[in-house]
Amino acid sequence: MSTKPKLQWWKSIASFLIVLCTMPLGHAAMILMEKLLPHSLLPTLAFLLGFLGFVMVVIGVFASTDTKQTLWGFFGGLLFWTGWVEFLFQYYANRYGTLPEIVNGEIVTKPEYLILPATFGFWMMFMMLYIFSVRTGCDFLNWLQKFFFRDKKPRIVARPMTRHTSIVTFMELNMILWTSYLLLMFCYDPRFIGDHSPITFAVGIICFIASFFIFAKQLRLSSWGANIRMSIATVIVFWTPVEILGRVNFFNEFWVQPLEHIKELSVILVAFIALVGYFIYVSKKRKPDTNSESVL
Repeated sequence: MSTKPKLQWWKSIASFLIVLCTMPLGHAAMILMEKLLPHSLLPTLAFLLGFLGFVMVVIGVFASTDTKQTLWGFFGGLLFWTGWVEFLFQYYANRYGTLPEIVNGEIVTKPEYLILPATFGFWMMFMMLYIFSVRTGCDFLNWLQKFFFRDKKPRIVARPMTRHTSIVTFMELNMILWTSYLLLMFCYDPRFIGDHSPITFAVGIICFIASFFIFAKQLRLSSWGANIRMSIATVIVFWTPVEILGRVNFFNEFWVQPLEHIKELSVILVAFIALVGYFIYVSKKRKPDTNSESVL
């Protein structure tokens, strides 16, 4: 008789929290950079930030354990996205005079996010690669492959790509972030749906419920590295309804006003640093492994 796998509550909660902390901290860091750094230096520093993230991901390819590779890919991916995606969009939006979306005299969408939906075609190129050419552990991609290919899936998606955990984590983070932003921007756009539409609220509810199903799968992952990678999907899907509720002023998004909420953000930062320290300690105690559990 088969026994049920032990549920990894501590690993799952710790992994969830470390990724969750990056959401408000990332928003606050971007706003602080915009407010405190000279505007003439910001593009250069942002480019260097993205380059640092790129280097960290490459270093992760040569790390000795699955956990270390995951951490390098995760933190490198965050810096890459912030420096080479968000800040570059911001730079070109400001350079060519893209106006923000203003409702009742208040900026509700910054210019860089308004032009983000123009990347939909590039997003589809990546999705074609993942759907047609990659065997993956992602339930969503597996469902798409079964839906489109049915019994032809073993022939069409015959083998996985070369797997480097750092690159897997990096791509997972960026693809899910990108997908989330596109989904939200199309939902907010009144020409498509609108931020107060029942469809937008339904998207938030579905994502909220889905995050619990992803977390349930995360509980069964015994490897720290795999658990952190799964928590990326859990947190970003969970954060989608948070963004929607913040958009309609259901609560105060204190992380978009970091100078007025130093105490709250300091608590989150301390918790984040403690978790990072713990994960670094865990990664040093682990022996080299080749764990292949992943979301992508």
